Amino acid sequence: MALQAGIVGLPNVGKSTLFNAVSNSAKAQASNYRFCTIEPNVGLVNVPDERLNKLAELVKPERIVPTQIEIVDIAGLVKGASKGEGLGNKFLANIREVDAIIHVIRCFEDENILRDEGPINPIGDKEIIETELQLKDMESVEKKLARTEKLVKTDTKLKPEYDVLLRCKEHLNKGKSILSLGLTKEEKSAVADLFLLTDKPILYVANVDEASMHTGNKFSEALKAAVKEEGNEVIVMTNAIEAQIAEFEDAADKQMFMEEYKMTEPALDRLIHSAYKLLNLSTYFTAGVQEVRAWTIHQGWKAPQAASVIHTDFEKGFIKAEVIAYNDYIKYGSEAAARDNGKLRIEGKEYIVHDGDVMHFRFNV
Repeated sequence: MALQAGIVGLPNVGKSTLFNAVSNSAKAQASNYRFCTIEPNVGLVNVPDERLNKLAELVKPERIVPTQIEIVDIAGLVKGASKGEGLGNKFLANIREVDAIIHVIRCFEDENILRDEGPINPIGDKEIIETELQLKDMESVEKKLARTEKLVKTDTKLKPEYDVLLRCKEHLNKGKSILSLGLTKEEKSAVADLFLLTDKPILYVANVDEASMHTGNKFSEALKAAVKEEGNEVIVMTNAIEAQIAEFEDAADKQMFMEEYKMTEPALDRLIHSAYKLLNLSTYFTAGVQEVRAWTIHQGWKAPQAASVIHTDFEKGFIKAEVIAYNDYIKYGSEAAARDNGKLRIEGKEYIVHDGDVMHFRFNV
């Protein structure tokens, strides 16, 4: 599906360090100078899912295949980017291409790490990024509004589109993001071609020092308070520690390292799950002796659409889907036992796939 979450933030806040921690197919360069990342790094990230392992324990397949999302490490933004400062338009164009934003904010003090923005100020840093994205969106909206204003005089069908653009302009003028405007699906079509930056869902990462990794600190608490009204989530983590955990190939060594830091799981796992949820994604499974595999779909997809991620022919020739709820599969221990106990259902084209469904598709092409 190639859905992407882009890591953004001011320079030297820990974006590339976080990318190194989450990516299992690429490594970003992490250095202490501005604009270390110029071209966006892209990495495929496995989505941790204990359900996949439990299914594999029962089925004992030849291989286990987790589902993945793409994480993009984008160059650091500076104040004035909307007017071309720093990497300016290039940075903003990279954000335009992603589906969701992971905004990394520095929540620790360290005089050895460069910071041109003055004393540590997570709220101020958050507002710098927001303002630049809003200014760029305003530029896009005003250009289209000017064109539409001329056309609507002779084509009244464009009036609804004009009204949406006007509302967007007024909302941005108040210093608010388009996402909070609550546009309907139909209204969003009026601005879909603009790929508005502030219409993307956001997840915040409070990058704290080692001493604050379990409890947070005054900076991360201030950030949480600031985004509470927005309804956005804040993940508190120490990016440098997470990057070290990710480097361990041996599970026992990794566990020992985490125990040393009194960690039950990497904060990274919570971040990946949250990013997955932010992208409005869901998972279903296929389970057989060759492989147990997790598949990514959009929440609300119907069975034929879900089948298409395996192969487009599955959607074209879809007949029926055999479905076992994950909990039933685990309870009865096998597909055969679930069937014998009446827990295998036959579903048609209108069936909406639930997160965790174990599925087998019948098709004919």
